[in-house]
Amino acid sequence: MVLYSIFMASTFLLLNGREYAYAAIREYPARLDAPVNGYEAKVLDFVRQWLNGTQEFTLTTSGSTGPPTPIVLRRRQLEASAARTADFFDLGAGDRALVCLNCEYIGGLMMLVRGLERNMHLTIVEPHADPFAHVDEASEFDFSAFVPLQLKAALAAGRAPRLNRLKYLLVGGAPADAALQKELQPLTVPVWLTYGMTETCSHVALRRLNGPHATTSFRVLPGIAAGQDARDCLTLRGDVTDDQLIVTNDVVRLLDSHNFEWLGRADFVLNTGGVKVPAEKVELVLDVALTEIGVARRCFVAGLPDARLGQVVTAIMEGPALTAAQEEQ
Repeated sequence: MVLYSIFMASTFLLLNGREYAYAAIREYPARLDAPVNGYEAKVLDFVRQWLNGTQEFTLTTSGSTGPPTPIVLRRRQLEASAARTADFFDLGAGDRALVCLNCEYIGGLMMLVRGLERNMHLTIVEPHADPFAHVDEASEFDFSAFVPLQLKAALAAGRAPRLNRLKYLLVGGAPADAALQKELQPLTVPVWLTYGMTETCSHVALRRLNGPHATTSFRVLPGIAAGQDARDCLTLRGDVTDDQLIVTNDVVRLLDSHNFEWLGRADFVLNTGGVKVPAEKVELVLDVALTEIGVARRCFVAGLPDARLGQVVTAIMEGPALTAAQEEQ
């Protein structure tokens, strides 16, 4: 597994223990003759483009606003996103960030941009279930972003003390289920669930998952305008969207101009007797209920045909039926 460290306090980065001068990276690959794998090449190429002032970058959307498609993001959008996150968490020169998300996608790419823009020390590892397994035990970090799978793996490996040495930890890319949220409660590091997408240059809203300030709603970052369309789906506009209105397929309850609760995807709203029920929200409630009674089951909610209601909300669960005692709980 490869390991890189970008030291912005100097004029070079370390790639697998070797030094690569920024002057050389600016001319990558002409002046870098060391062999690199495909992932390394993509990381180095992005750093080259950023250092050389490239103004536009093409990425592929995740599907939050429709089918995944190529999208062009302007440098000023990425800079605005990086500045907003760095300001929120008070990140700056000398702070140490562990980049373990895939840098081919917006989450990992923005970790690079934040570091390059704020002169942070970046340690970059290729995506792996447990990122800490591929960095030196003595390495210290202030800031990182994981997907839920990585966070679960790190906790399972007994790395809670390592996580607690961080100042801030982001988790995103997928929902944080009830079991994971329960595991996070003993951690002292503030863990924030992110909401965002490629079209918004990563997250535009955050939700605290642990500690006394944990919430069930997301708070939109300053400078981002949030609203709803006729479907009750979230809309977003700001400098990170190049001042274009982004219409998502995420059904939300807009609490005020700065806070919202995520209910589910418009694609998965069930209509039962004229009442619209977000299947994913029911799944979250069911997940919490099963966790509370100590039942670990995979399940999902769907609408089955019903002569009277049109659709009846139904939970499909793996494994044997619950016992009478479990149902009473």
